[in-house]
Amino acid sequence: MVYKRYVDVQVLMKKDGSLQPLAVYWQNEDGISVRFAIDRIIESTASSRVSESGSVGRLFTVVIKGQRRRLYLEKNRWFIESLKG
Repeated sequence: MVYKRYVDVQVLMKKDGSLQPLAVYWQNEDGISVRFAIDRIIESTASSRVSESGSVGRLFTVVIKGQRRRLYLEKNRWFIESLKG
């Protein structure tokens, strides 16, 4: 099952108004916030997309630590799709 994992995101807002996510933060099991740099952005959709978890948001396909992830901007919050396991 796919679910939303809401995360803090460090973002660069460029002078043309575009957004470039730079890093994702979330808490580990000890409650400590851990930073994961975004290695690269593969794709950024200009329009809203429906995620597998059923939400509508702007999609950034990114690479973090060699893994491809879907990062969504949903209204004013960011989330990554994760598998509950």
